[in-house]
Amino acid sequence: MKNFALIGAAGYVASRHMKAIKETGHNLIALLDKNDSVGIIDSYFPDAAFFTEFERFDRYLTKLIRNGTKIDYISVCSPNYLHDSHILFGLRIGADVICEKPLVLNPWNLDGLYEAENDFKGKVYTILQLRLHPAIIALKEKIDAQPDRIHDIDLTYITSRGKWYYSSWKGIKEKSGGIATNIGIHFFDMLQWIFGEVVENKVHVHTHDRAAGFLKLERANVNWFLSINSDTLPEKIKEQEIRTYRSIQIDSEEIEFSSGFTDLHKLSYEDILAGKGFSLDDASKAVKIVYDIRNAPIVPLNGHHHKMAGTPLIKHPFEKTLALKSSL
Repeated sequence: MKNFALIGAAGYVASRHMKAIKETGHNLIALLDKNDSVGIIDSYFPDAAFFTEFERFDRYLTKLIRNGTKIDYISVCSPNYLHDSHILFGLRIGADVICEKPLVLNPWNLDGLYEAENDFKGKVYTILQLRLHPAIIALKEKIDAQPDRIHDIDLTYITSRGKWYYSSWKGIKEKSGGIATNIGIHFFDMLQWIFGEVVENKVHVHTHDRAAGFLKLERANVNWFLSINSDTLPEKIKEQEIRTYRSIQIDSEEIEFSSGFTDLHKLSYEDILAGKGFSLDDASKAVKIVYDIRNAPIVPLNGHHHKMAGTPLIKHPFEKTLALKSSL
């Protein structure tokens, strides 16, 4: 039985990590979050210690280690801009680290993690669960069998978010990385994993609530659209009162992978605990893709663009607030 500690216990994805630790038969002994709305802990590890201050969390784990309790893994579910700092903490105390995506916001943040892995003899893993989805694995096998074919892809991902989003760290580009990073990085990772290296990366739209662009890969031309605005949902989805829409069309054929999309953390943990898992090298290419998207100039729509890239924008009611928060 391995001992885990978790940073970011009140976050949206933290419960999936708690569940994966429980279902793989291991022990979560301490959790940290500055917010204390963490009743979900009772569903998995009610006896785990919980802290709202990093210093007390650090002191508690240090005491356990000094008294002979090994902390095998730190699971990092904190806000995106804090990931590298929390990963370094885990490595310094002698643990391996399992970090949610995006692993880091900027490509150069990986340099310090490579050095820390070497210095502290630890390993950093990230969650790239789409690579474990049976439908995506089958798709990769199909594409690999056609190495000379260039495919045409339309990727659409809309996951509706309420006004709360813009009052949280997720609504601040400097902290979340913006729309393409926060909700899209696992799709970009999946695409480059299947279709090869980036040849061209253009951005047509990048606002507070949506992003769209064109990604040319070695074996695919990808028109992509991401949004957190429910107004961009297809009418048939709105009529069903569904707030999330995922679609990948490859050569006009729809690829269905919605089933099981959120249930792959256990499999991710099993791989890591078996000595496999996705490394810094695995994460690096998608980090570079979304960094380039975040910093790319906006180019006019042309022959290669997503059909929803021209969807009219609705003025954001909190634009002044967002500008102020971003400058702090």
